[in-house]
Amino acid sequence: MVRADASVSIKVLLNATAAHFGFRPTYRRVWMAKQKSIALIYGDWDESYNDLPRWVLGVQMTMPGSVVVLKTSPVRVGGQVDESQAYFHRLFWTFPSCIEAFRHCKPLVSIDGTHLYGKYGGTLLIAIAQDGNSNILPVAFALVEGENAESWTFFLSHLRQHVTLQPGLLVISDRHNGIKAALEAPDGGWLPPSAYRAFCIRHVAANFALTFKGKDARRLLVNAAYAKTEVEFDYWFDILRSEDPAMCEWANRIDYSLWTQHRDEGRRFGHMTTNISECVNSILKGVRNLPVASLVKATYCRLAELFVRKGREAEAQMGTGQQFSQHLVKCIEANMKTARCFTVTLYDRDNSEFTVAETTPTGSFSLGTYRVSLASRTCDCGYFQALHFPCQHALACCAYSRVTWTSYVHSVYQISSVFNVYRMGFTPPIPEGFWPPYDGPTVIPDPDKRRAREGRPRSTRIRTNMDEADPNRPKRCGLCRQPGHTRRNCPQVGGSSQTGHH
Repeated sequence: MVRADASVSIKVLLNATAAHFGFRPTYRRVWMAKQKSIALIYGDWDESYNDLPRWVLGVQMTMPGSVVVLKTSPVRVGGQVDESQAYFHRLFWTFPSCIEAFRHCKPLVSIDGTHLYGKYGGTLLIAIAQDGNSNILPVAFALVEGENAESWTFFLSHLRQHVTLQPGLLVISDRHNGIKAALEAPDGGWLPPSAYRAFCIRHVAANFALTFKGKDARRLLVNAAYAKTEVEFDYWFDILRSEDPAMCEWANRIDYSLWTQHRDEGRRFGHMTTNISECVNSILKGVRNLPVASLVKATYCRLAELFVRKGREAEAQMGTGQQFSQHLVKCIEANMKTARCFTVTLYDRDNSEFTVAETTPTGSFSLGTYRVSLASRTCDCGYFQALHFPCQHALACCAYSRVTWTSYVHSVYQISSVFNVYRMGFTPPIPEGFWPPYDGPTVIPDPDKRRAREGRPRSTRIRTNMDEADPNRPKRCGLCRQPGHTRRNCPQVGGSSQTGHH
């Protein structure tokens, strides 16, 4: 029999049924069978709402410091308020491990929402962070009625108050008016210089494609957005203008600091999208199909597994003497290969200012000249200040001056920082039989949120080249990231301890 969980696709169930029973049922019949199976395994959708108040008490008992805010609205019967019942309205939750983890992540957070696919409609809002190894990590969640100014204000106010406490933080989002209203609220804590906003280029390009058809024009806009220097931006923008001046007029209506990398002052760390699809697919796969109580419980279990796995990997890598994350090491190695062909000229020894001429491998002619300042960590190519680690030109200057390049790397890329992201871990959940009793009103779903018709909602997931793996990537151990062996026979397994709650 096929495992009837929320992540199994209908196509898999159809094929398995055809192979097992010798006939192929209709799509609708298999969809309804899956929904009933989910209800049997994870509980009834209606009753699940009343499980939330006890889960709130249970998770706060299991992990003190968890922030859970449950909002309900009154039930009116015949014009009178029924105090024995209350409609579910909104829920915000995060865990102390996520709060602590964000302190060691890059100083940015991406926010987005995704629709629920169960019996009742709604939206799951997620705040996603990134560690120094380019891993994505959801740090806060909210279940709301939909994406509007009130629901985004509810989510972002609690996110700012409990999780994203750092000043100068960058928020990456789409251009939704609800997000705009919440971020621009005078007392929300999201206005500069406390926080800054940037747009997800995938959403900007999607909006652009609604007006201007054709993949080539969209590609030119994305290339301009990813450009790390004004010269490179102007190059792509001029090509876009030659295609159609109206395209540039459309883009010029958006402040450059919101969608281009060369104007972000290094706050993006190279991240141009919200990563919501990758987060849902890799960490929260299948949760959108679950009853609400099972959904919020799943976030606890999935994150607990993620923290153990990533914590063990970072600990094993530290055990081999590695100083920086695998992502950084790969970038530095690629930059070093080209840095060997450069000619460096020192101009200011006190301020560590250089010019670097790119030359052919034979040294016959120059391909371009760049100014580099190690003191201010800038380079004309834009990579040094955008990514916060030495570009190929800066590495050439370090080699010329006989100084180590490691002092010019942002601390977030250190493997110790990556380990600290996952160091706290999660506590095993206390069994539900030991949770504190709940004596409040019965929480029920809002009947207005009931889906109008049965059937599977149409998926809007669009796969891009970001979903495709690199076939030329060398195989490495999944634990310590060293070549030559696998996770099963990793020498670090015996010496590294399990990452737990501290």
